[in-house]
Amino acid sequence: MSASVKYALLAMGAIGVGTLALWPFLDGPGRNGVLLAGAIALPVQIGAFGIMVHKRGEPNGFLAAWIGGTIVRMAVIGVAALVTIRADVDGAMPMLLALAGFFFGLLLLEPVCFRIEPAKAMEA
Repeated sequence: MSASVKYALLAMGAIGVGTLALWPFLDGPGRNGVLLAGAIALPVQIGAFGIMVHKRGEPNGFLAAWIGGTIVRMAVIGVAALVTIRADVDGAMPMLLALAGFFFGLLLLEPVCFRIEPAKAMEA
């Protein structure tokens, strides 16, 4: 199983567990916000992880993918905050907190699925 597929499966499970853990503490709009946060975070994280895996043999490419992924995550939170707060969406705060939490939690899962290739890639 490739690292990207393994990460995608673990990420879906983590978002599912996180959503279930938050569910009893939220009202209807808060639940919708958490579901929306998971729907936003999952493809962003899988895409960022896939790019990092693709660039892992290139030190500069990997660093650029890592930094670029971090910037994209921050931008997604910023855009989500602007859109939901300006539109006065019910459940905006639970959604934004869950989005940041999902990004952080999924970021911590990356080393579990990401393995550095043997030193041969670094010798060239």
